[in-house]
Amino acid sequence: MRAALFIGAFLFCFNTAFTVQAKEPGANPYQERMLLYKKVETVTQVPWYYLAAIDQYERNMRSVRRDLPKPNGVLGIYFPKEVWAGPANPNLLEENPAIIQFFNGIGVDGNGDGKASLNQDEDVLYAMANYLTAYGVDHDNIKIGLWNYYKRDRTVGSIATYAKLYRHFGRLDLDKRVFPVPLHSNHSYRSTWGDRRGWGGRRIHEGTDIFAGYGVPVRATCYGVVEIKGWNKYGGWRIGIRDINNTYHYFAHLSGFAKDIHVGQIVEPGTVIGGVGSTGYGPPGTSGKFPPHLHYGMYKDNGRLEWSFDPYPHLARWKQLERMEMRKKK
Repeated sequence: MRAALFIGAFLFCFNTAFTVQAKEPGANPYQERMLLYKKVETVTQVPWYYLAAIDQYERNMRSVRRDLPKPNGVLGIYFPKEVWAGPANPNLLEENPAIIQFFNGIGVDGNGDGKASLNQDEDVLYAMANYLTAYGVDHDNIKIGLWNYYKRDRTVGSIATYAKLYRHFGRLDLDKRVFPVPLHSNHSYRSTWGDRRGWGGRRIHEGTDIFAGYGVPVRATCYGVVEIKGWNKYGGWRIGIRDINNTYHYFAHLSGFAKDIHVGQIVEPGTVIGGVGSTGYGPPGTSGKFPPHLHYGMYKDNGRLEWSFDPYPHLARWKQLERMEMRKKK
């Protein structure tokens, strides 16, 4: 109880030093979020990049799930009312921290105003951090806490990926994208997502084919972490990269991999990961059953399942943006 009172008093004093800065109209959302992450990290010792990763994961889920409300504040973390106030609490709008604690709710007072409010970003972020501190603030124990909260290995893995990226780059604005092959290369592509494929059984084409010559460099399109590398009987030599938007980027039919590329490696837009080839449709090493091209696929995870979607509009947009960026540098 004394520890809780001390933390509450510390939060109140700490909050007064930051409130005006965090509430300035027109502030950069990345700056506002980072301010909150660092603030709660100081109080709880939960690393800011894990708080950022959880927030980003929840924001991603809320953007693609119909059963979750869209985020309307600085943060994306969402707690159902029964989780916040306590499952047996007769008043799901309860904001008294002591009553919430009595009913085993997760809600806490994070900004020192005496209330545990779902409408206050500080309260919400501190509640998540407070939950994790029960397990420990090191990498392994945070992952245990995350699993007990989400009950899903892929979710824990995705959050760990985001945390790794945020820690490495030290910032939140990791939105840049590039086209998967150099713009100056001789290549062509069109929308082929959903076309029929017959090898290995009837299925649909889950990507866009970019035709180019053997060995044309294949580049990471985003900031991300290499999740998969190796052989697939359909995709041949392939690499999978997950970004901070919980999108999985799939590069297949490669002629080979870039030197030292490995699972767990951090990449950024433009990092060469391999070359265009024609591998696949058979056991390891099979090649030449079709013209050389890069199969580029995109998959979205919503916390329950993962599905493919058409990459073509994104590829066209990234190509346009990259061309504009190149013109600016001239």
